[in-house]
Amino acid sequence: QVDLKASGGGLVQTGSSLTLSCTTSGPPPTRTATGWFRQAPGKEEREWLASVSWSGGSKWYADAVKGRFIISRDNTKNTVFLQLNDLQVDDTAVYSCGRGQILTASKIDFEYWGQGTQVTVSG
Repeated sequence: QVDLKASGGGLVQTGSSLTLSCTTSGPPPTRTATGWFRQAPGKEEREWLASVSWSGGSKWYADAVKGRFIISRDNTKNTVFLQLNDLQVDDTAVYSCGRGQILTASKIDFEYWGQGTQVTVSG
């Protein structure tokens, strides 16, 4: 069992920045990646945002957030970060993290999930 915990959410104004943290119970196994997702109010599906490989050497971004959100990791702290820049009202959502095996360069099999953290952007 892998324990992931997302934190760092809050209420911010339009144009602000926020950094979320995803802390795991231990170091990442090789060939795994940690990803960030969000689920907006009233939407059933969770939207993938970004992922980073276990070493930090590979990063992937959804087109919708590329250039605005930045994913990084500090394995000395077993933590993956997501920096959210220039936040807009449409970014309001519950943000959560997951971890899984890297199957190919474009596919990660997410197996473990943590509880999310709420980000609310006011206009």
